[in-house]
Amino acid sequence: MAIKRKTFLIILAFFAIYVIWGSTYLLNKIAVTEIPPFFLASFRFMAAGIIIFIIAKLMKLNLAITRKQLINSIISGFLFLVYGNGIFVWALKYVDSGFGALEASTQPLFVLLLMRIIDGKKMKTNSIIGILLGVIGMYILVSQNELVTKDGTLLGMFMILTCVLSWSYGSIFVSKADLPANYFVSTAYQMISAGLLLAVTSVILQESWVSPSNWSTQVLWSMILLCLLGSVAAFTAFNYLLKVVSTEKVSTSAYVNPVIAIFLGWLILDEPLSYQTIIAAVILLTGVYFITTKRNIKFRAFGR
Repeated sequence: MAIKRKTFLIILAFFAIYVIWGSTYLLNKIAVTEIPPFFLASFRFMAAGIIIFIIAKLMKLNLAITRKQLINSIISGFLFLVYGNGIFVWALKYVDSGFGALEASTQPLFVLLLMRIIDGKKMKTNSIIGILLGVIGMYILVSQNELVTKDGTLLGMFMILTCVLSWSYGSIFVSKADLPANYFVSTAYQMISAGLLLAVTSVILQESWVSPSNWSTQVLWSMILLCLLGSVAAFTAFNYLLKVVSTEKVSTSAYVNPVIAIFLGWLILDEPLSYQTIIAAVILLTGVYFITTKRNIKFRAFGR
C-alpha cells in the first residue's frame, strides 16, 4: 500500500512540474506587462511561502530548522528563485514566453555538464549526441533575424541562459544539501528567504510597487495561479522529486514545458511561431531525450 501511495505521489509530482510549470511562462509573461519583475517574483514567493507555512502548521509538521539547513535554504532559494526565476521574469519583458521556455529546455544539458565538472561523472555516447543536438538546436533558435533585430532580445536570451545555469546547479545542490526533511517545510523556507532577497533587490533597483487593487483581472488571476499552482504545488513537487528520484529524471520536465509554453503563448498571446523555431524545438527536445534516456547507444562499423 505504501509503495502504491509513493508511486501515485511521484506521478502527481511529475504532472505538476511538467504541465503546471509549462503554463507559468505564459502567466509570468502576462503579469510582467503590469508588474515590475522583481516585485512580481517577491510577492509571488512570499505569498506562496506563507501559505505553505500555514499548511505545514495545520498539518502539525515540525517547523524547526538548524543553522546549516537555514543557510542551505537561502542558497537554494537564491539559485532557484532569486536568480533562476527573478532574472528570468525580467528577461520575459524582451523575449516571448515560448522562446524562453525553449531556452530553459537546455537545463538537462547544463545539469550533465555540471555533474561532469563537479562529480566527474563520465558522459555516455547518447549524452554526447544530446549535447551536440542541443548546441545545434540553440544556434538555430537564436539565429533568427527577426529576433536579433529587436531591442533587448539578445540580452534577454543571454540572461535566460544564465538563469538555466543557476537552476541547474541548484538542482544538483539541493539533491545533496542538508535541508528540512519535510518537503513542505523545506519549500517554505526557500520561498520566504528568496522573497525577502527579491524584495531587497526590488527596492535597490527602485521598482514601483503596484498594489493588487490596481492589477487588471488577468494579471490578478495570473498571480493567483502562479502562487497556488506554480509555487505551492509545483515547487513542492519539484523538491520532493529531487529527493526520491534522480536529478536527471527531474530535469525531463524540459521535454514538456516548452511544448505547453509555446502552444499557450501562440494561442493566448498571439506569439509568432516560425518554422525555424519549430525545427529548433524538435532538435533541442531530441537532444534532451538523448541526454536523459537510459538506453545506451552503440555505434557499429558497416559490415560487422
